[in-house]
Amino acid sequence: MTTVSTAEPTTGPATEPVTAPAAERPAGPGPGTIWGIARRHRLLLGSGVLLGVVGVASTLAQPVIVSDLIEAAGAGEAVAFLIVLLGALLLADAALSATQGYLIGRAGENIVRDSRTFLTGRVLRADLAAYQARRQGDVHTRLVSDTSLVKIALSQSLAQIIVNGLVVIGCVVMMAWIDIWLLLIALGCIGVASAVSLWLARRLRVAAVRNREDTGDFGADLHRVLGALTTVKAARAEDREQHRIGLLTERAHDSGIRVTAYASVLTPTMNVGLQASLAAVVGAGMARAATGSLGLADFTAFVMYLFYLVSPLVLVFMSIGAYQQGRAAMARVDELVHLPQEDGPATSPEPAPEPAAVPGPLTGTAPPAVEFRAVRFGYGEDGRDVLDGVSFAVPPRGLTALVGPSGAGKTTAFQLIERFYRPRGGAVLVDGRDIATLPLSAVRGRVGYVQQDSAAMRGTLRENITYAAPDATEAELWDAVEMAGLGQVVADLPEGLDTVLGDGGTGLSGGQRQRVCIARALLQRPAVMLLDEATSHLDSDTEAALREVLARVAERCAVIAIAHRISTVVDAGHIVVLEGGRVRDRGTHPELMARDALYRRLATTQLVADTAPAAGRQDPAGRVQ
Repeated sequence: MTTVSTAEPTTGPATEPVTAPAAERPAGPGPGTIWGIARRHRLLLGSGVLLGVVGVASTLAQPVIVSDLIEAAGAGEAVAFLIVLLGALLLADAALSATQGYLIGRAGENIVRDSRTFLTGRVLRADLAAYQARRQGDVHTRLVSDTSLVKIALSQSLAQIIVNGLVVIGCVVMMAWIDIWLLLIALGCIGVASAVSLWLARRLRVAAVRNREDTGDFGADLHRVLGALTTVKAARAEDREQHRIGLLTERAHDSGIRVTAYASVLTPTMNVGLQASLAAVVGAGMARAATGSLGLADFTAFVMYLFYLVSPLVLVFMSIGAYQQGRAAMARVDELVHLPQEDGPATSPEPAPEPAAVPGPLTGTAPPAVEFRAVRFGYGEDGRDVLDGVSFAVPPRGLTALVGPSGAGKTTAFQLIERFYRPRGGAVLVDGRDIATLPLSAVRGRVGYVQQDSAAMRGTLRENITYAAPDATEAELWDAVEMAGLGQVVADLPEGLDTVLGDGGTGLSGGQRQRVCIARALLQRPAVMLLDEATSHLDSDTEAALREVLARVAERCAVIAIAHRISTVVDAGHIVVLEGGRVRDRGTHPELMARDALYRRLATTQLVADTAPAAGRQDPAGRVQ
């Protein structure tokens, strides 16, 4: 095994307050809303709409040209110019429509890209308690599916409503100019259909909201099951889970059918009104033309405008329905925009006491690596205190062990050091500075955290180890690999460090995944290393090698370990005993064995449960058997 390359911390314990950089401060709600993101692309959207308006003018001019063409042909005048003009208008209409569609579509894709990028940042930087209160599958659905509906609502639907709405208005104006009585006949039929269509559009929005919620419920429960698939199989719960998810699927299916039903009725309703109006107009118009009160050219232009009215009017109501569905998605997406962020203002109601009030094992003038000052914390606003007035200090060097029964608050203390949560009262200090005043990058850059569940991600082994230090050199990487006892593991893998791991680190054993996490923390070269029962999955030989590594690392920085194995506790220079969210006692292993009954019971229990070989095993007092 190579020598330890852990570096000395390069930043000193300065006392001036530090303001979080702009990149770490949460964005304000104004430009962060989906509407705000859409406004960034108003040039593309506006250009597309403008081209659509020009296309409207081209469309409305065509019946007028046809009318003039009929009159000119009837009078025996030249019609070549009118035919060429009509053909040019048709080509211009097609070109404008294609360009408009491209600009609107591009703006929509830009909105989706920016929305997903922004929302991903909000979720990644979200306050952990606020994020964990949500179902992860539902968050995934909002980021992927709902943002796609937002694109349709804010680009295509709005553009269709504006452009086709202008076509409808223009056609109505031109029809009124030609013959007001025929227009009243047409509008009588269309008005009834429009009223029914508007009612259907409102019902469609309500059904769409319900369907988005049902889809989110399905996604959340599916994520829950797939995230624990081995547990489901081991418990023979496949049928039960299939039935449970099937019920959610059925709910999403039923609400989706309601959306489909309203959407499918919307267009035919308008078509019936338009067909009725067309039949009435043709009948009345032909009668008027036969009596000579309406010219054939004007009647032809009127019918053309009515035909031109049909498709845009249907598209307007279809776009209104799509926009109503998009509004439901926008409301869900905007909820993610307003997720509380980690670097928001501190909410601790109680000030921390002066350092003199906190006992600790420190000597000299160096500040403690980590210090808890009367810390109180509980999960949720009304949850009980998991930590209740906890005060202890960790020296800048050496191994400190946190011990105590399950539920004593050991892992919670680690999460407060990493500032995953904020204390209700008191303060947590690193290098003598309250972490509430430091940027998150400064706190987490100085603290390496090895979790109990050995988190690994899909990707290569190299990517997993260098995750917290992507700029590490090859020599530093291999030092961390050797120190964590991964050298032989890497040698046995088919592609070495470039071997691809599956989700959750599939391809490695539990102990190997834990060593990957240890290597990741070592490569970060932290000032404080937190080990949440990091040796629980290691065999005795690997654990002994790792203890030697930690002993050397502890000469350079503070190592804090949540310990259950007696071997880890015996090695610790300082031990803090937690019980019921309070510090029960502190001291060395022999001192606590002599005076603390709870510690003595915990040590004895762990000695009995220790799986180390009998040779060289220690008794609870630290003597070799």
